[in-house]
Amino acid sequence: MQPQPLESRRNARVQAFCRLRDSAGARRDAGRFVLEGLRLCADCVETGGTLSALYVTKTALDKGGARMDALLSGAKEVFLISDPVAEKLSDTVTTQGVFAEVPFPKTRPFAPAAGERYLALDAVQNPQNLGAAARTAEALGLTGILLFGGCDRFSPKALRASMGALLRLPVWEAASVSETLAAAARVLPVFAAVPDKTALPVQQADFSGGAVVVVGNEANGVRPETLECARRLTVPMAGRAESLNAAAAAAILIWEMVRA
Repeated sequence: MQPQPLESRRNARVQAFCRLRDSAGARRDAGRFVLEGLRLCADCVETGGTLSALYVTKTALDKGGARMDALLSGAKEVFLISDPVAEKLSDTVTTQGVFAEVPFPKTRPFAPAAGERYLALDAVQNPQNLGAAARTAEALGLTGILLFGGCDRFSPKALRASMGALLRLPVWEAASVSETLAAAARVLPVFAAVPDKTALPVQQADFSGGAVVVVGNEANGVRPETLECARRLTVPMAGRAESLNAAAAAAILIWEMVRA
């Protein structure tokens, strides 16, 4: 596809892209999110995603190689942008000059089966924690991730921290925590991680038939209504630490799940 020139930072498309980059509400209203960087954009296309628009600088176009060719052939619209426009679109210190707008993916209904393993994040607010947890979940082979509120999984920071895992791993955003965990509990044990020495040590939990493990909010942990749907589980800690970072706790719990 022949790129269309786009050189003004005041262009309406540039302004719309920035709104999608900066606002979860704008993303919900438009049904689209944005990506930055050749790797993330290519990951999206390689996993079956569609680019509704691609924005590239001449330098990026010349250096892109086979991956850039795939982006160009898979995008509905392509814009050749100036360096000032790339700086305006960018959410990073040093931009690669490759950006895309992407429609929200379609999610199939949550239908857990025996033997599957899921990480659930309960109102986790930090997008970097979400992204890091998703990256670990994919690397260690979890079935998918459940999100109970919290930060937007389509935020640029979450997508970058996940290194594309949030584009590849099945993710469900649950409207009802109790209904979702009740559906899971019919076929899988459901655990919630708490910093409580009286809870079941994670080393003693039986994950051999699969499980759902819930990690809570960075400040307040797992919400009471979520705890009511799960068995309490803890990572034993030495020293004076009272709790773990959400992403660190998720990594330990995921490892214990798959080690079984």
